Amino acid sequence: MTDNNARFVGSIPENYDRHLGPVLFEPYARDLARRLEVKDGAQVLEVACGTGIVTRHLVDRLPPRARLVATDLNEPMLEHARRKIPETKPVEWRQADACALPFPDASFEAVVCQFGLMFVPDKPKAVREARRVLAPGGRLLLSVWDSLDRNRFARLAHETLLRYFPKDPPTFYEVPFSLHDRPALRALFSDDDWSETRLDEVALEGRSVSAVDLATGLIEGNPVGAGIRERGGVDTRTVIEAVAASLAREFGDRPVRLPLHALVASARAGAAAKP
Repeated sequence: MTDNNARFVGSIPENYDRHLGPVLFEPYARDLARRLEVKDGAQVLEVACGTGIVTRHLVDRLPPRARLVATDLNEPMLEHARRKIPETKPVEWRQADACALPFPDASFEAVVCQFGLMFVPDKPKAVREARRVLAPGGRLLLSVWDSLDRNRFARLAHETLLRYFPKDPPTFYEVPFSLHDRPALRALFSDDDWSETRLDEVALEGRSVSAVDLATGLIEGNPVGAGIRERGGVDTRTVIEAVAASLAREFGDRPVRLPLHALVASARAGAAAKP
């Protein structure tokens, strides 16, 4: 992963939230939030909260006296999330690196992360950090996308970029769909620090109002648009229209109906974390 593939800045948070949020992330946010069971007064940490899509569902799910801390590495994404959720809700916002969480050991009863681990350079370290801040018996819930081949909408966007930039394409789509190997995922939770580990395949449907709307998100709701402008020679609108045409042919238009495939991992923290 390059730094550019993790730079969600400028207009990206707004485009991500508007064009991709309802289609790709809302269905899985509802699924992930319903899996969380904590007692009243619990402390819950969300890692890589993005624009607050899961955050909102967690707030609605948590008992009245529970506390939620929502973190993200990208301050622009975090600021967008802050603006969406009323200040009266029990959410504390913190900028934080998943590999160096600024919290004491055993300070949370649950850690939740939706579609964030793929962007972390050191994934085992991020999982160890989640374990460190979890109290014994606390639960980690995280989701990752399945492969590009199983998520054809992303494969089509990636293949379109290859047509326009055969020698030096933007590589963003190689990142979020890169952590689908089941044995590799299970290996992250294979030691004695974890128990009750589980990996579920979750197939859902996403709907977009139009192919152009979805294609706009797939190009301008992540670093791809910036990558196209950096390379030059092709207008981003041309690429968006080409992606939209491919999406419409395969999934229809007005609305677009997408089959989505992801993996949800859950694990329980053991008696004590390793130093």
